Amino acid sequence: MRTDQFSANDKGGADEIDLHMAEFAPVTDADLPAIKEIYDHYILTTTATFHETPVSLDELPGYVPVDDPKHPSFAIRSDGSLVGFCSCSPYKRRSAYDRTVELSVYLSPGFTGRGLGTAALARLESAATAAGICVMVGTVCGENSAGIRLMERCDYTRCGCLRNVGEKFGRTLDVVLYQKELSHPETPARRHVSLTVGRLWPEFG
Repeated sequence: MRTDQFSANDKGGADEIDLHMAEFAPVTDADLPAIKEIYDHYILTTTATFHETPVSLDELPGYVPVDDPKHPSFAIRSDGSLVGFCSCSPYKRRSAYDRTVELSVYLSPGFTGRGLGTAALARLESAATAAGICVMVGTVCGENSAGIRLMERCDYTRCGCLRNVGEKFGRTLDVVLYQKELSHPETPARRHVSLTVGRLWPEFG
């Protein structure tokens, strides 16, 4: 299970960066060591991901797709430095789910709260729409109030809560589910009635 979408404390503030200076480029193999460093931080210190031990470089493309036109992933750079990444991964391995992806956003700790999370979701949604994806799903750990705010600010619908399904650092954790239907010229997005449940947060595993 992934609960790894949002490390982003994306409320903005006086130190908000100029988003025009943020660069989103498709993830390459050369980006993976820096992505691993960011992700390892969240594995070892937070419940933003339900991984408990670091993921190897060989395993990482299973979570951050590389050169996969159906599942876009982006390295986020500011002033030339990689400061985060965002990705779309298969929601399920069965082919009937091919219209749906699961999203993740992780930012270096010094770059949260500056609007990058919102920009990352917008970039993912645009790329997913171009790839023919119809539904974006976010799974967020119940402790992750920043991830919850980001999902709701970006018009994702809360559609369920899995109670007490995870355990990390001696704490039992909920997982909250969000989704957004993407608009295509031939298929306008439909609105959903949300289910009032739970708390949330994100992760990678």
